[in-house]
Amino acid sequence: MITLRRSNARGHVDHGWLNARHTFSFAGYYDPAYVGFSVLRVINDDIIAPGRGFGTHPHHDMEIVTYVLSGALRHEDSMGNGSVIRAGDVQYMSAGKGVRHSEFNASATDSVHLLQIWILPAHNDLEPQYGQQTIPPEEKRGRWRNLATPDGRDGSLALQQDAVLLATLLDGDPPLQYHAEPGRRLYLHLAEGSVMLNGTAMNAGDGAFIEREALITLSDGKQADALLFDLP
Repeated sequence: MITLRRSNARGHVDHGWLNARHTFSFAGYYDPAYVGFSVLRVINDDIIAPGRGFGTHPHHDMEIVTYVLSGALRHEDSMGNGSVIRAGDVQYMSAGKGVRHSEFNASATDSVHLLQIWILPAHNDLEPQYGQQTIPPEEKRGRWRNLATPDGRDGSLALQQDAVLLATLLDGDPPLQYHAEPGRRLYLHLAEGSVMLNGTAMNAGDGAFIEREALITLSDGKQADALLFDLP
């Protein structure tokens, strides 16, 4: 069963410096029908104005993944990490028993567009962790590339949860399939472009809740940047 949620059905806030769409209930946006899916708790689609951002704030007991689509994001945290996350980069922070961090647009002239993803951890009160990778486009072109997995396989970031996050870029490529193990649930988020999911059209910002489907096929991709979550 595949249930689509179109981009314009998501929660939306525009603070001037921040234009954000929320797949699931977050901050001032609450919809009891969308408070999470399996262990996937948040997908925020954020556009941050030049020089603006989120001041230092705390997190705990959450697996946080940031996927930058365009621009650059400056990150600093209480673990001593300071970095700039650029388009094509993926950043991981396991908040564990507590961490504080800030996130600001690293540019004074250009917006930064990113997805921030929260996944519930398998265990609470773990030691905070940090990781960051640059994923060359050719590693995602026409194929699935593991971004985060429970065991860090294939050079991916290691999550504290039985969840897998994959990405692909499709633009005129052959159809791409994904086989789901029995009992697993999938969520597909199309960050950019357009694609057909099992024959149904998806456009940028659309999402798909996928249950009891052994096989999905993405086809007719046009400048498509897609994220797939394989969830318990």
